[in-house]
Amino acid sequence: MKQYPVSSVAVLAICVATLTACVSREESMVKQGYPRGYVEGFSDGCHSGKKAGGSMFDQFKKDVRRFDRDARYAQGWSDGFRQCETEEEAAERQSRMAIERQRMLDERKRYEDDEQHRMERDVLRGIDTRGLENLGK
Repeated sequence: MKQYPVSSVAVLAICVATLTACVSREESMVKQGYPRGYVEGFSDGCHSGKKAGGSMFDQFKKDVRRFDRDARYAQGWSDGFRQCETEEEAAERQSRMAIERQRMLDERKRYEDDEQHRMERDVLRGIDTRGLENLGK
């Protein structure tokens, strides 16, 4: 069985979740009674908002002619853009915070390891350790 790097699996999971969320959101909105034009505008606006918020997986999408002529599509697009841009920015912030937190933990671990080695050197200073090299063999 082929092993995939964790990062590849994570990216694939995010893509599937993102696509599933869009379809589910649209279906849910239709079931809640939103007009089809609003839902389609919301979907396009959402993709555009995610792109504006920093998503690498979405593209700007807007039917300009329809936006100018269909008030429901225009309102849906505007609402979707604002909501999804905000959600994407929040997700981006969370990712940056998690990366920074991990960087700080790694830095602390390096500092603790360096401190442990310094203390070990200080303890062994002045002690003749010749001949100990072969003990582990």
